[in-house]
Amino acid sequence: MIYVRLFLEFFQTGLFAVGGGLATLPFLYSISDRTGWFTHSQLADMLAISESTPGPIGINTATYAGFLTSGISGAITATLGLITPSIIVILIIYAFLQAFRGNFYVESVFYGLRPASTAMITAAGLIVARITFLNPEINFKTIILAIVLLILTNAINRTKNLHPVVWIIFSAIVGIIFEF
Repeated sequence: MIYVRLFLEFFQTGLFAVGGGLATLPFLYSISDRTGWFTHSQLADMLAISESTPGPIGINTATYAGFLTSGISGAITATLGLITPSIIVILIIYAFLQAFRGNFYVESVFYGLRPASTAMITAAGLIVARITFLNPEINFKTIILAIVLLILTNAINRTKNLHPVVWIIFSAIVGIIFEF
């Protein structure tokens, strides 16, 4: 019975927590209050550990909460409960797109989305460039560093016997030189 309730609690969390792992926090506090499976203090620990481990915060937190509740099988159950709504939505969208594959209007919409997404990415880049270059407190060292690194990465073939670690160390050294 605990596994069914654990699955359903995290299924509900996965269904309504749109916006990433931190959006699951209100649901997790509610689960804590309703079930007593973990305390608010333990939830804070779960969040800290979930942020410091690789992977999505929401899934890491669900796994941890399930583990606290019922061991490894609880961790698996909670994780499956959290991801199941997303899988269902993806399958519905896939079925919808397959049903209308070849439809002139659907293909036209997707064809129109390409330049729209390109325009959105370009707009975001221009906003960042405007903030960077038109800021009254321009840090010229940073701009010079970016130009130097751009020239060096384009002038030197990265695949020629240079390990990525060498590039990281080189970039760190150049950054330190420009910092002083």
